[in-house]
Amino acid sequence: MNKNLKKTLVGAFFSLPTGIVRNLRRSLSSSEPLRVFPAPAPMGKGTGSFGKRRNKTHTLCVRCGRRSFHLQKSRCSACAFPAARKRTYNWSVKAIRRKTTGTGRMRYLRHVPRRFKTGFREGTEAAPRKKVAAASA
Repeated sequence: MNKNLKKTLVGAFFSLPTGIVRNLRRSLSSSEPLRVFPAPAPMGKGTGSFGKRRNKTHTLCVRCGRRSFHLQKSRCSACAFPAARKRTYNWSVKAIRRKTTGTGRMRYLRHVPRRFKTGFREGTEAAPRKKVAAASA
């Protein structure tokens, strides 16, 4: 190999760590092909890091049932449990519509309009209905 070419190649790699430069000089002096491997890139947030994620930050909330209860904060990001007030914001009208009264079972509230018609009476019994005379004439 040409000496001037060797000096140019070695001078270009002075920014590399000394171990790589030493290996580079060794490979330039021998007849082996030149092999320079880049250092592994630091891990980002992308594909490579997803294999490392093996512990969960959120679990099920006992109030809203969503997987939004942060284990270390002990706070639900969907309904703000254990706070007494439920989490709602007027900048998200559709979110309010999804969570509002009437989207669930309404075990108590669905009977209230019928009871309201009779003034919420309790403890009475319905009067027996009169038998309608059969019109067989």
